[in-house]
Amino acid sequence: MAHRLALATVAATFVLILFGGLVTNTGAALAVPDWPTTFGYTMFFYPWSRMVGGIFYEHSHRLLGSLVGLLTIALAVALWRKGGRLRALGLVMVVAVVTQGILGGLRVVLLKETLAIVHGCLAQAFFALAVVAVLLTSVSHRLPVQGFDGALRRLTVAAAVLVYAQIVLGALLTHAGWIVPHLIGAAAVFVFVPLVTARLRRTRDAIAAPVGSALVLLLGLQLLLGAGSFVSRFMSVWIPGGQATMLVLPVTHRLVASLILAGAVVGAVRALGAGQSYRPASGGTPTHVMRTQPSLRLVRG
Repeated sequence: MAHRLALATVAATFVLILFGGLVTNTGAALAVPDWPTTFGYTMFFYPWSRMVGGIFYEHSHRLLGSLVGLLTIALAVALWRKGGRLRALGLVMVVAVVTQGILGGLRVVLLKETLAIVHGCLAQAFFALAVVAVLLTSVSHRLPVQGFDGALRRLTVAAAVLVYAQIVLGALLTHAGWIVPHLIGAAAVFVFVPLVTARLRRTRDAIAAPVGSALVLLLGLQLLLGAGSFVSRFMSVWIPGGQATMLVLPVTHRLVASLILAGAVVGAVRALGAGQSYRPASGGTPTHVMRTQPSLRLVRG
């Protein structure tokens, strides 16, 4: 149940990030001027017939946010029963989703662009937490970790931090026009992260190796999307599709950034689990021990 709820939370959060991008890039952020109500209506009873234009994007974003909040609470209850670090993860997710909802509302009420930046960055961090919940509740994560050493563990953590820092710089570009830092961050990501993914693939770990391969493909796609977004926003050249392309490129760029962050975080969590033993929730004999090197035993003959 916990794993299914985690998957549902990840899926709903991904759609929520999609609509957040649509709200930002269509200029619909203030299409609904009040909060927590919607034009005086209780949020959940606003007439569907009036959800047109920017109101559709903004109000849908609010409804999806409520759905993610409910799923997060249900997930936290399921994780609480498991105890340990999963219980702590559930509590952190609840605090994060409540904070995110308040930030989104204050952005409307106070009209502060800084709140929009923090809101966008926290959304990506929450998505990463939800992905971690999926990983830690999965059967695959119980498989022994293979091929990690101390250096690779540090590299995977650094890659995850770098990717998130680049997402923060992307938010600053979107809301404050900080293009140079984002370009420098992009160069750092496209130099450093592929080096880490190459080592992840060589581990032959059941989770880290395929994640490393997926990250390579996502980075290539992200490079194309980033270049397209840059051209459509900052250069006066004709692009196929016109306004539709100018909307699709940055929104898709943001979604792929979420997936890259998720992959980097999965690699880091998997690496940090190297060498740890896992025991059943009810106690007793460990079902397996994670090792970075195969065990040896002496035999006669």
